[in-house]
Amino acid sequence: MSKTIEQQIEDLRNVLHKHNYEYYVLDKTTISDFEFDALLKELQTLESAHPEYADVNSPTQKVGGMVTKNFETVVHKNRMYSLDNSYSKEDLLDWEKRISKIIEGEITYTCELKYDGASINLTYENGVLVKAVTRGDGVQGDDVTHNVKTIKSLPLKLQGNFVDNFEIRGEIVLPLDGFKKMNEAREAAGEETYKNPRNTASGSLKLQDSAEVAKRPLDCLLYQVLTYENEFESHAQALEKARSVGFKVPDTLSVANSIDEVLAFVNYWDKERFNLPYETDGIVVKVNNIRQQEELGYTAKSPRWAIAYKFKAEQVSTRLNSIDYQVGRTGAITPVANLEPVQLAGTTVKRASLHNADQIALHDIRVGDEVYVEKGGEIIPKIVGVDLSQRPSDSLETIYATHCPVCSTPLERKEGDAKHYCPNEYGCAPQVTGKIVHFISRKAMDIDGLGAETVELLCKEGLIENYADLYALTVAKVVPLERMAEKSANNMIAGIEASKQIPFEKVLYALGIRYVGETVAKKLAKAFKNIDALFEADLETLIAVDEIGDRIAESIIAFRNEPLNQVLITRLKDYGLQFSLSEEDLQNQTETLAGKTFVVSGVFHKVSRNELKKLIEDNGGKVSSSISKKTDFIVAGDNMGPAKLQKATDLGISIISEDDFLGMV
Repeated sequence: MSKTIEQQIEDLRNVLHKHNYEYYVLDKTTISDFEFDALLKELQTLESAHPEYADVNSPTQKVGGMVTKNFETVVHKNRMYSLDNSYSKEDLLDWEKRISKIIEGEITYTCELKYDGASINLTYENGVLVKAVTRGDGVQGDDVTHNVKTIKSLPLKLQGNFVDNFEIRGEIVLPLDGFKKMNEAREAAGEETYKNPRNTASGSLKLQDSAEVAKRPLDCLLYQVLTYENEFESHAQALEKARSVGFKVPDTLSVANSIDEVLAFVNYWDKERFNLPYETDGIVVKVNNIRQQEELGYTAKSPRWAIAYKFKAEQVSTRLNSIDYQVGRTGAITPVANLEPVQLAGTTVKRASLHNADQIALHDIRVGDEVYVEKGGEIIPKIVGVDLSQRPSDSLETIYATHCPVCSTPLERKEGDAKHYCPNEYGCAPQVTGKIVHFISRKAMDIDGLGAETVELLCKEGLIENYADLYALTVAKVVPLERMAEKSANNMIAGIEASKQIPFEKVLYALGIRYVGETVAKKLAKAFKNIDALFEADLETLIAVDEIGDRIAESIIAFRNEPLNQVLITRLKDYGLQFSLSEEDLQNQTETLAGKTFVVSGVFHKVSRNELKKLIEDNGGKVSSSISKKTDFIVAGDNMGPAKLQKATDLGISIISEDDFLGMV
């Protein structure tokens, strides 16, 4: 007997929930990415065609797509208390003495790592997630359900029987490896990098588009179950059961039978924490027995049955000898402290970031001061204070730089921006070399035989001033350079010559237009076919391209309006770089559908959905994922969703069949 559509959808959901759990929680691969994506696409197609079987907790919710303009404030059913902090083993012993006076009999403890992220309260009803609310002030927080649903390790539907209705709390974190990759991508796109994983994780929860949240490698680590019938005897038992039904409960959790075992756990992780994939700033110790927790109760701010032991950030003091000001590729100025060398967390520290003018003023940091240095997030050295008792009598207040330290251009600071900037974008050496280094990078022009040091040397010797000058270099010009053998010179010139065959989309990325990363460059190349059409486009035409917003469009216009850039593009064209799609790329492409926007919906028989979309783009049209007043046609296949059909009818949009469309092209 064949399955009904509803059964097919439910079976696919169960299979995908299972694979998500095995991969993101158990770290076990039981299906290839290709197979998983195929199943997900099949489910998306069925759900789109049959909205009557919609489920807000379908695995398709993991890819996002909901836009939230304003986050609703929700009062917590159970207040989210903060924890009392302890900073020494003596503090932990004092806590144990206090609770022992209240609780009679044996006390066991749970020890958990205190991950550094954003606290979240999750509500489940009948095995499915219904609400996710931030901690807020502990009494009320923001409803971020749509964004939280995109987190791959968080179950939208439980894998087994648990309590019918309950809350579970955890920490949404950004793994260090994922944070590093995000910053590498932003740097490549010419965007400012994120400061730290914790703030990035927290900020991700308040993004308006859940599809953007889905792109971030967030994780959710659970640490407390709240039920209404006291179904569990102990905190550890509740978490173990939660783990068994799909929640990611860290396996570092440990039950301690005495305070000595708690201290042993603290001692172990005080060293081993540096090997963790997440940031952590301490240990949380809790009374394990839930009835004992209830007996201990709460103070006005914190539970008496729990305490946080905060790891000490290693701190040393040393002399601040001078302050330098560094200029980044985008012109951002970063003040850097030059320190008397000192050992810190296993490394010799000579320099530390001072971040910006506000931070210097906040701590009143001055040259000659004895300053306290820590490794922020245990990674980056930072100055956290000044030993005023050792301040020299002739100390002078720090006056922040007013001019660029390299080109002497007056610095600018826009209202609301923490950093100062050098506006001399095309004449300031670090900005110039930064642009050239980006131009030659692997993902851009991929020029063999050239690196950052060689670029700086070429600039220093006056052989190049911009990336167009690279194509005027000869072996004879570069051989005299320091440490440049004839073979190296030949390799460099050959690499520069070979780069003339690099395709248009990579050349476009290499130009260093702010916010135009690899993906955006590909979209722009496909949409406009050549650099002239791109640079002739007005704001409205640019933002009509899929995924191109105002910020990117304005940046492109600003770049093309700069006279020096116009000269550089002309020179690069003359040197033979690819500023249009190749003949192969242009084959079968027309302007038949130019200016027309299409939405593709339903199941097709002669060509696949992806082939249909490619045909639209190859013939000059634009594919949109949603229906709006700007939509010209809907290509409707079998089982087109009734909601889309109704919206199209209401807006008076032409609905055409697969055959109708193929006839158009």
